[in-house]
Amino acid sequence: MSTYATDDIRSTLQTTAPAVQVDPSTPIKPSQWIEFLALPPGEVLAHGSRVWNARAANLVVSYTEGRAGDVLERAAQVDEYVVLQYSESAPILVTAGEESAEVDEEAFVVVPPGDSRIELRGDGPVIRLFSVRSGDLAAASLNAEAYEEPDARSAPLGEWPDPVGGFRLRVYRLADTPIAPGRFGRIFRTTNVMVNFLAEEPTPRDPHKLSPHHHDDFEQISLAVKGDFVHHIRYPWGPDSGAWREDEHRRIATPSICVIPPPTVHTTQGIGPHQQLIDIFSPPRVDFSTSGWVLNAADYPAAPDRGIPEGS
Repeated sequence: MSTYATDDIRSTLQTTAPAVQVDPSTPIKPSQWIEFLALPPGEVLAHGSRVWNARAANLVVSYTEGRAGDVLERAAQVDEYVVLQYSESAPILVTAGEESAEVDEEAFVVVPPGDSRIELRGDGPVIRLFSVRSGDLAAASLNAEAYEEPDARSAPLGEWPDPVGGFRLRVYRLADTPIAPGRFGRIFRTTNVMVNFLAEEPTPRDPHKLSPHHHDDFEQISLAVKGDFVHHIRYPWGPDSGAWREDEHRRIATPSICVIPPPTVHTTQGIGPHQQLIDIFSPPRVDFSTSGWVLNAADYPAAPDRGIPEGS
């Protein structure tokens, strides 16, 4: 699955068999590059908030450049969704059913199915993650046409177990789980997504210490929230030389996403004086789940049919 340097903690990951077996001639999806603020928003709210939606095989990223007083609502939401709060995010009041929570710090917020609303208490970004079961958001995505044909190389969304105690509003504050030695980033899981809040980097990444690797059967959505990045992507050759693609070495500003399709070799290089990247996977990664790095594993059991030890 990967060829990490021995001093990279990911070199300890257990290799897992791909969940999707595909013929080598199966087409590889092109990568997706969405630089939100450079594109027209899909929606403008009453107080001036601008909303962009972009999708991957199983996931929709909804990015809002928020203004105080606006409200983001979901009625009869089919499954849970996530709000990612980083250091520059707008303070929010989240209400779901009879529960509510004020969030004005870095956090991973899980909103249950059903009716919910997010009230913006100040200006700033609000980032939400939905599964493609939210068909209205998938259809409204800037790059919806890229997935008119499903990605036959990506693992399907599937079903992961319900959370312990049932679906409810959950707020995991990052201050409670600082970056720690022996653990890769800060990883959280739900029934349909996995997120890794990587550390803010105060210097450019050393170009001599990159980490090219590939995933057999799942996408990586790299969400850049601070700085500037170059995503490096190499497409493997299949039997049809007419389908071969050149390597990509493209710079992208923030806020942005790069959707990296399987089984491309890829690595991301921060090139600015200060940057932060958040990696997103849907469905949740099995290898990260077996690593013991998932911080809310006690609340979100792993899929028992994936060979993941109980409590991982």
